[in-house]
Amino acid sequence: MIWHLIAAVFAGLAAAGIGLLLRNVSAKRLPKWIVPVFGGLGMLSYQIYTEYSWFEYKQQQLPASAEVVSSQKSSAVWRPWTFAFPITKEFTVIDRDSVRLSEGTPVLAEFMLYHFEHHHADVVTPQAYVLNCRSRELMPLASDTGEPDVEAMRTLRSDSGIYTAICNASS
Repeated sequence: MIWHLIAAVFAGLAAAGIGLLLRNVSAKRLPKWIVPVFGGLGMLSYQIYTEYSWFEYKQQQLPASAEVVSSQKSSAVWRPWTFAFPITKEFTVIDRDSVRLSEGTPVLAEFMLYHFEHHHADVVTPQAYVLNCRSRELMPLASDTGEPDVEAMRTLRSDSGIYTAICNASS
């Protein structure tokens, strides 16, 4: 977080320097306020760039065995440009190396899902699941006992990214 603040300050200083250079080149015909306006625009541009590039940056950090199965874009009133171009703030990843398929019928798959959220500090939530490939029932496993949580069971759609990545790859 501190590095983003330092980078934003330097982006603002660089843009303010461009504003100052333009003012000097114009023989000081441009108003004085052009320098802080350029500085503010530089910091704002840096912040917008980092928010839009976060998803791609995190994808590059993932191992080859990780597959993104869903992502969620969002908009905010204090970022009016996000209504035209939504920002990816969350995504979910399956670790293909953690997938274990049962030999019986129906095919059951046990795997780890990692849910990434972009906040002031990134949040990663790992969760183990069991998926019945025939009925598309997904159940989280309790982290302490490893037992399925039947009350939290849900049925996935046939076009769900999780179902497609796990069950279509196993058939």
